[in-house]
Amino acid sequence: MQTVSLSFFRFPKGLARVWAFAQMGLARGPMARVPDIGTWKLCGSGVGEGFTPWPNWGVYAILATWPDLETAQKRTKEAPVFRSYHDRAEEAFTMFLAASSARGRWAGVEPFEVTAEPWSGPTAVLTRATVKPSRALAFWSQGPSVSRAIGENTDVRFKIGIGEVPWVQQVTVSIWPDTASMARFARGDTPHGRAIRAVREGDWFREELYARFRILATRGTWEGVDPVANLELAA
Repeated sequence: MQTVSLSFFRFPKGLARVWAFAQMGLARGPMARVPDIGTWKLCGSGVGEGFTPWPNWGVYAILATWPDLETAQKRTKEAPVFRSYHDRAEEAFTMFLAASSARGRWAGVEPFEVTAEPWSGPTAVLTRATVKPSRALAFWSQGPSVSRAIGENTDVRFKIGIGEVPWVQQVTVSIWPDTASMARFARGDTPHGRAIRAVREGDWFREELYARFRILATRGTWEGVDPVANLELAA
């Protein structure tokens, strides 16, 4: 069963952040050589809740796909490129996921195999879009209201905005205790719902991807806690 790993690393100020920024280019060769790896992406992050256009120089992420959970857990712990991130980070958190639904493309391909049955329990959500340059200003004008809304939502367990290219290639990741709470936030007359309608009406995206995942396991902490503590995981 395909397993998706999504690892987040927080680096202290100073040389560690310089190193982490440089890895956006330098780590590409080592990542490609990790045994058993499928699709992989190196991402930076944005400041604030949810997502913003302003970079956070202290937080970076690695997404990868693997043939199964055991391989994912082993490689993200033992592969040299992952070890180098862990050795320099002051905090790290990894989710191991199985896609329960996915639609759209990422850089022209469909990276996630749907291998988990739909369910209503704890859910991770990933959205990814390439914004048309001509629509970037309009897109980011919606960002502050959505960011504030997700930050104020007491249901969401974890939220972060990451991306490959600032301003135009953006990814949002969030964890919800159940699909009902996620749907309440995403739909209807809410900041997020209004933003989605504006996207559809304005044809803002060149490419987009939306996926839901069962959370199989986690490793590490974020801001001192395990974001899925006390949730019944799907493994």
